[in-house]
Amino acid sequence: QVRLVESGGGSVQAGGSLTLSCEASGRFDSISDMAWYRQAPGKQREFVALITRGGGYSRYTESVKGRFTISRNNVKNTVYLQMNSLKLEDTAVYYCNADVHTISSSSNYWGQGTQVIVSS
Repeated sequence: QVRLVESGGGSVQAGGSLTLSCEASGRFDSISDMAWYRQAPGKQREFVALITRGGGYSRYTESVKGRFTISRNNVKNTVYLQMNSLKLEDTAVYYCNADVHTISSSSNYWGQGTQVIVSS
């Protein structure tokens, strides 16, 4: 069984910063793409950022470009989301997502989410 566990959420004032972490654990051979999504109250879950295994490619939703940075540490099986210049509209539950592979199968996993609240 593979688990993704997010941490680092919390409450912050607008303009502040937070760094989210998501660590994968369990039995697997490799992780390819890792990503962050978020879901604001009353809204659908939306894509935030993605990074490939080698870190050579990443992409972001338009609203966070220039403010958020996704990175990963493959030794620690962890993906990070550095969030700067936070805005009220960044308030959401943030979810980690990963494509996890064994020698015989590949599966997509979600974390349980971590709450980010941005206040004025």
